[in-house]
Amino acid sequence: MKSPVLAVVALAAVALVACGPSEAETAAAKEKQTADSLAALAAMEKSYTVDATASKLTWTGTMLGVKSHNGTINMTEGKFSVKGGVVTGGAFTVDMKTIAPLDTNYAKDDAKQGTRSMLVGHLSSADFFAVDSFPTANFEITSVEGTTATGKLTLRGKTNEEKVTDIVVTEENGVAKATGKLSFDRQKYGAKWAAPMKDVVLNDAIELTVELTGNAQ
Repeated sequence: MKSPVLAVVALAAVALVACGPSEAETAAAKEKQTADSLAALAAMEKSYTVDATASKLTWTGTMLGVKSHNGTINMTEGKFSVKGGVVTGGAFTVDMKTIAPLDTNYAKDDAKQGTRSMLVGHLSSADFFAVDSFPTANFEITSVEGTTATGKLTLRGKTNEEKVTDIVVTEENGVAKATGKLSFDRQKYGAKWAAPMKDVVLNDAIELTVELTGNAQ
């Protein structure tokens, strides 16, 4: 005859096994815990310091009906914050003395006009951006709505509100990349040069593409 005590212990063990979570329930609980942890991590605001060598500002200026020029300007410093895959704030500064054309709409280097170096000289002069007097330009975010950041652009010592639109953010292994587009009216900043020929008009709108690469702080 089995001991009544042993019988009770056996029944208790069976009950405990029967009442415990199944393998599927345990796996589901672990998946939920992982998902919750990832969601909490994504919801945290993270700050990044701009890597100036890996970031750049690309510009395009168009002579209506004739041609356009495009190029880059180097970043000097910056920072930005991201929460849930969206930029929440930040600022960056560029070196206006690093204007570098990338297009090929130029005369040969030894030509009397229309060369690449002549364009750089003209853009650097008081006709445009007066880089000797105003060697840097910067943008500082004041508010964000969705993929659009509103902020203050300071250029040639003048500050106006502008918007960076179509912002896209990627984050991986402590590095974030944020890109967006900014269009501004050069006339508002004193870059008032006008073509001498009536049938040639330089568009007042300068188109910029901002590309920031930042390292987590």
